[in-house]
Amino acid sequence: MKYLTFIRSTETHRAGGPPAALMEAMGQYVEKSFKDGTLVDTGGLLPSSEGFRVRLANGKLSVMDGPFTETKEVIGGWAIIQAASKEEALRISTEFMELHRKHWPEFEGESEVRPIFDPGMGK
Repeated sequence: MKYLTFIRSTETHRAGGPPAALMEAMGQYVEKSFKDGTLVDTGGLLPSSEGFRVRLANGKLSVMDGPFTETKEVIGGWAIIQAASKEEALRISTEFMELHRKHWPEFEGESEVRPIFDPGMGK
């Protein structure tokens, strides 16, 4: 099954960027994961100041330019992983967050992991 994972943290962590040691460790982890087939795709996101939101409320669309200062946490990066089970998806996500713990000790955030709907799943 494929899972979408994304890292959520405060935007202040994006100001200075991740440490070089974390980027190197993530690069090695990503390369290994592509080779073993557990990583399908991945990417990082620019700060919310570069984005916008389109909202539908009360039948009306509105557009709000970033930054999204009212938001406590923003999504900083994402990955699509291939895992045989929820437990394997948990292992993969935990390994990735462990890289942050080890190489960026002051980082605080979370990784959300969600199964990706496959049209064959529904009735």
